[in-house]
Amino acid sequence: MSGAFSVLSLRTFQLTRRFDCYPRHMKIGQLAERTGVSTKAIRYYEQIGVLPEPKRAHNGYRAYEPTAAERIAFIQDAQSAGLSLLEIQMILELRDGGESTCGHVIATLETHLAELDRQMEELNRTRSQLTDIITQARSLDPAVCDDPNRCQTIPDRHHAKGHR
Repeated sequence: MSGAFSVLSLRTFQLTRRFDCYPRHMKIGQLAERTGVSTKAIRYYEQIGVLPEPKRAHNGYRAYEPTAAERIAFIQDAQSAGLSLLEIQMILELRDGGESTCGHVIATLETHLAELDRQMEELNRTRSQLTDIITQARSLDPAVCDDPNRCQTIPDRHHAKGHR
């Protein structure tokens, strides 16, 4: 009997140890450690509504379900894809309401892609302008730079357009 008891005790200890690694409820520090997100960020996520406020333990501590870690992982993934917390909140509200979010997410990502394309065009124009300025500046003689208010390397676009 004592042999069976010790095997059962050992098995109970092993199961307890296994579930200690993945507790049913986590304190905020445990959730932060598991997700790599600061406790301050977790509280902020709760405040803005992307993370539901957890139940409280009898001692008043927050008691997070394992699903909180999954939601935080989604928030991080969505941010990495370029989504803002407001956009993520909208997606999660739809999801929490039982709605499909795929169409909404695709439309949001397409909007981001169009904005990125616009920014890249603007950056290319700026790059081209800088290349032109550098090319022009290399042909200038520093000895004739006598304006005390500006460097001749930078074109005077206002004067050239008749502004003064």
